[in-house]
Amino acid sequence: MSDSERETRHKARMARKKAVIDAHIAAADEERGLLLINTGNGKGKSSAAFGVLARALGHGLNCAVVQFIKNRSDTGEEAFFRDHPRVKWHVMGDGFTWDTQDNAQDTATARVAWEQAMVYLKDPAIDLLILDEFTYTLKYRWLPLDEVTHELDGRPAMQHVIITGRAAPEGLIEIADTVTSMELTKHAYHAGVKAMPGIEW
Repeated sequence: MSDSERETRHKARMARKKAVIDAHIAAADEERGLLLINTGNGKGKSSAAFGVLARALGHGLNCAVVQFIKNRSDTGEEAFFRDHPRVKWHVMGDGFTWDTQDNAQDTATARVAWEQAMVYLKDPAIDLLILDEFTYTLKYRWLPLDEVTHELDGRPAMQHVIITGRAAPEGLIEIADTVTSMELTKHAYHAGVKAMPGIEW
């Protein structure tokens, strides 16, 4: 096959692909707030959410972040975003469950953070809400799934929510619009490399 024949076939294939994509784009005419979930064992669930936070701010959206497990306030993302006039940032966790070793305390802490999250879930002025490491509140049964899904379903029509954390339950996945499961292929931690600032926190 000559180069010109290859080029002709390529153009024809791309023309067919463009027609399919254009049809899908034309059919997607609904506008509403989305529920996104970043889950799985791979790295980058929160990092991806904060990337969307930057994108949302670039479009002038008002945003809020509620962190459920994390209890440190020295992360790069908080240092970057916390003073932005359109970001409300809340670090409300007690740390990893293997550090606290107190289920009653973890349950109470999750409830306080959830109460803060619900304030934003009722506020149409908040365009994007990130519930960071939220899936663990459901995995460990600190919060009832039916209450969570009820509040998420009842939020303002144009409000976007991003939930991060491993082991997102099926009931949460069912009501989500976009779910990304991040797969772990390799991690520096397993080779004995410390968590590095700017990469892990």
